[in-house]
Amino acid sequence: MIHYSTCPVCKNSDIKNIFTAKDHTVSGEDFAVCHCNNCNLMFTQDVPDSSASGAYYLSENYISHSDTQKGIINRLYHQVRKRTLQSKLNLVKRVTGKITGNLLDIGCGTGAFLNCIQQAGWHSTGLEPDDNARKKAASLYHIHPMPSNELFNLIPDSFDAITLWHVLEHVHQLHEYVDQSKKLLTDDGALIIAVPNYTSADARIYKSSWAAYDVPRHLYHFSPDSMKTLMHLHGMQVKEMLPMWYDSFYVSMLSEQYKNGKGNLISAFISGLRSNIKTVFNKEKCSSLIYIITKNK
Repeated sequence: MIHYSTCPVCKNSDIKNIFTAKDHTVSGEDFAVCHCNNCNLMFTQDVPDSSASGAYYLSENYISHSDTQKGIINRLYHQVRKRTLQSKLNLVKRVTGKITGNLLDIGCGTGAFLNCIQQAGWHSTGLEPDDNARKKAASLYHIHPMPSNELFNLIPDSFDAITLWHVLEHVHQLHEYVDQSKKLLTDDGALIIAVPNYTSADARIYKSSWAAYDVPRHLYHFSPDSMKTLMHLHGMQVKEMLPMWYDSFYVSMLSEQYKNGKGNLISAFISGLRSNIKTVFNKEKCSSLIYIITKNK
């Protein structure tokens, strides 16, 4: 178990417990969620360490590892993913200024994005900690991701883009991963990080039942301020923030289940829509954000 006496991002000791959230996916356990008054990070307290965390991913409902299509929410997820894969590819091309290049996908899951990027002519490398997810990637797409610890054995300055799609919030070695990602990027490369945003309107609606807290798998709950602080500490900068419009609806559907014990698609749609409307006026309030990050020059 890991107990933080200082903030995992900025190491400031001005932290306090805010509320308790429940693990609705696997264990049913409750975990404290804390806030850093210095950098505005929230984080899960008393989380299992890396050697014990695997047990909290052992669920058919954990879609990034199982690729399950059971249930209406998971079926909708797969339909939306078909759209978002192309938009992610277009984003990589835009921020790198390249039609093809070298890409590293950290936490590639069952390989859907890697397959998309390879089909577009990119040379891609995937890292994934879960053995079952790696096997699924091989069976679905004939892609063979490496275990995540291979991150520290890759060649520096070799990737035009490094992507972490809803991954950084899971990583125990937070600063080591960011530092190594910087080393692996070319000077003009882009680090693309997508994470939930606890300052969103849907997070305020569902409070501790907000599905994107996903304790204890999500170790950190980022705000735009805390992400900027983290990157600044490693000599990098957030150049752009982009909303992930679909996430508010997906997270709201799960949150309805967690809060009320059953799914209410109408309520979830309204909550997701309210969240996105607020994002139109302030993109930093989207349910999830994509951060485009570059090295300081």
